[in-house]
Amino acid sequence: MSLNADKIFSVKENEGFSAAAIEIFKLQSKNCAVYRDYIQNLRIDINEVKCIEDIPFLPISFFKTHSILSSKNPVEITFSSSGTTGMSQSSHHVTDVSLYEQSYLQAFNQFYGKIEEYCFLALLPSYQQRSGSSLIYMVNDLIEKSNHPQSGYFLYNHDELLETLNILKSKNQKTILIGVTYALLGFIEKFEIDFPELIIMETGGMKGKRKEMVREELHEQLTNGFGVKSIHSEYGMTELLSQAYSLGDGIFNCPRWIKVLIRDTNDPLSLINNGKTGGINVIDLANINSCSFIATQDLGRINPDGSFEVLGRFDNADIRGCNLLVQ
Repeated sequence: MSLNADKIFSVKENEGFSAAAIEIFKLQSKNCAVYRDYIQNLRIDINEVKCIEDIPFLPISFFKTHSILSSKNPVEITFSSSGTTGMSQSSHHVTDVSLYEQSYLQAFNQFYGKIEEYCFLALLPSYQQRSGSSLIYMVNDLIEKSNHPQSGYFLYNHDELLETLNILKSKNQKTILIGVTYALLGFIEKFEIDFPELIIMETGGMKGKRKEMVREELHEQLTNGFGVKSIHSEYGMTELLSQAYSLGDGIFNCPRWIKVLIRDTNDPLSLINNGKTGGINVIDLANINSCSFIATQDLGRINPDGSFEVLGRFDNADIRGCNLLVQ
């Protein structure tokens, strides 16, 4: 493809983003067989697609049933969704894993600064105990690149985690604890720590381990238990190579190469105005070798400043492993 990584990750907002998205659309509408067939079945003339609002979004469920590829290069890695027992898993075949690496590294730098300034602690038992997790791939790399001797995973050893947190607090070390929700709750049920500078990044729901909670209640428990002012979150999924981040209050912002649009729940090919609730569509330019235009099963709304909120899921949609806490 003519669009290289440098152009994707240096894209500017608005006109630059739109031009890149249209270029990728034209390429993927020809080179991704599943997307091409989908567009044809909708009777959409690709030559009439002039702006991002005209682009049809591929339902995310296709990643469960088809191989979504726009590149003929060999697959380097396949990421798979967690999926609870009895549910089919999504698979994202990645022909250039360096695109994923550049995406999460540049996004981290945009939202948090230099990786080497942090110690990374991970409490991700559900992810760690299966293969194919894109989250584990990212966390492994962040741990390695932090080059901090105390960065690492804590499967169920909460005592060691508490000891490590206390040491890092005493050293005024910048620290991120990224954890699956039920594991973070399990930790603060055993221990409390007052570490105001700690960044708690929750990712994923209860994984069937606990009853789901509304975000406000969950974040109140976590802020009290860890002694922090807010809870950070990441909005990502197997089918995307990029993430959006919330630095608190469930308000997400995207890196430059992602854009969220909201579709009408009654007319999935129509978009709705900011402030109204609908289905979340994501444009991820990093998905150049699969499909960059994904209609998720999440409900949300866009705020006037361009940030967005995740408000839940469509009825009868599978419970999935990204940050989907119903308000």
